[in-house]
Amino acid sequence: MNTVANPESMAIVLRLLILWALPGFLLFAASAQARPVPDGFSELTKRLSPAVVNISTSQNVDIPDNIPAFPEGSPLERFNDFFGRRNNSGRISKSLGSGFVIDADGHIVTNNHVIENSDLIEVVFPNGDTYDARILGRDPSTDLALLKIEAGGDLPSVEWGDSDSASVGDWVMAIGNPFGYGGSVTAGIVSARNRQINHGAYDDFIQTDVAINRGNSGGPLFDMGGRVIGVNTAILSPTGGSVGISFSIPSDLAQSVISQLREYGETRRGTLGVNVQEVDKNLAKSYRINKPKGAIITRVLKGSPADRAGLRKGDLILKVGDQDVPNQRVLFRAIAESEIGAEVTLTIVRKGKPVKIPVTIERLEEDVTKEDLKAAKNKPGEADRAAMGISIEALTEETRRKFKIRSEIQGVRVVKVDARSQAAGKILEGDIIEEIAFKPVTNPDEFEEAINAAGVFNRPVTILVNRGGNYLFYSMYVS
Repeated sequence: MNTVANPESMAIVLRLLILWALPGFLLFAASAQARPVPDGFSELTKRLSPAVVNISTSQNVDIPDNIPAFPEGSPLERFNDFFGRRNNSGRISKSLGSGFVIDADGHIVTNNHVIENSDLIEVVFPNGDTYDARILGRDPSTDLALLKIEAGGDLPSVEWGDSDSASVGDWVMAIGNPFGYGGSVTAGIVSARNRQINHGAYDDFIQTDVAINRGNSGGPLFDMGGRVIGVNTAILSPTGGSVGISFSIPSDLAQSVISQLREYGETRRGTLGVNVQEVDKNLAKSYRINKPKGAIITRVLKGSPADRAGLRKGDLILKVGDQDVPNQRVLFRAIAESEIGAEVTLTIVRKGKPVKIPVTIERLEEDVTKEDLKAAKNKPGEADRAAMGISIEALTEETRRKFKIRSEIQGVRVVKVDARSQAAGKILEGDIIEEIAFKPVTNPDEFEEAINAAGVFNRPVTILVNRGGNYLFYSMYVS
């Protein structure tokens, strides 16, 4: 006997089926969109670790006459090697860091601060193979360096990735040499993008919560495809150890710099010859633009490309060619990456009206010469500015003994801070300044030179302070 279902009953059943199936469908759709939490990192680690190296450097130094050579059999005999007394080499270990091989020929990327001022650089692979490395080029502005080793055969390597594709919340992994413990693997997520930490004009860091410590510098930051999307460079820490705030140079910037170092042995960046400032809401209204963006020219250097092109103080730069300029960092990077000698068209706002101005890019001369530093130091009335209102003293044996400063701490001690200076309220009497612009400072001469160098470039300088064992970063302008 054939039966026909009641249409109203069929509609009720259909609605119930939809309600029953809908949560599962939505869950499936959501999971299809999201990036899954990795089950683990062991496979990536096995594949990538062979190409991540430990880097140790040493430097020849004069051995002070007052350091004794301890006799054989003495409990202190091992210190003879440290002080160079065993063979009168005068060579001491300077730093430990990390790096990674980018091709089978033995090109290795690391941080500039890991290998700067070194006389000998050794690269150690996870299997124990050790090679002497030479520097092909280094770039203090981005803190990158390129090394080369001769291994006599193909080496394991890793590939660059696209850092622009990395999103906040993505999983990432680091391999490095923290505190000399080579082959250490840590993982976390991207915490933020486009971070500025007053490291330099090209700040555009990836911030992560990956555990990064001293010795990780120069190591790779991997995405979950095993591609390098960053070079681990700095941490923010009041203790000197990881507190979950670390910064990596994006691979898109690093690739460009490393390519130039490989080809030329130096960077070749473009320049306009201007000083600029950011745009806030009030300035945006006065320039008749709908939101804060671009960079306002505050100074045009005489004889510069900007001067010859007719750019003026007060011009608001909105575009370099077809590239939008949301802020001054993007402006500097866009100009820096422009071809030297090429003409680019800037879109600006002048007196409330859009104007297009062609500019021929020239090469930026980045190195501060000894003559530049000497001239800056000898300017009349500049002595206080050169020291930023900070009076310091060397860490002599007497000073260490008087203020109970441990022998392993290197830097200069603050004895006075001018109450009218920018350092007032930040730097305190008794602070030990260990680094300026991420470079070690071990005596008053290095302190003065570092401050003067920052003044030449008219950029904020970052100072690392050791305050009773707690580490603090401060940023301020020299002038």
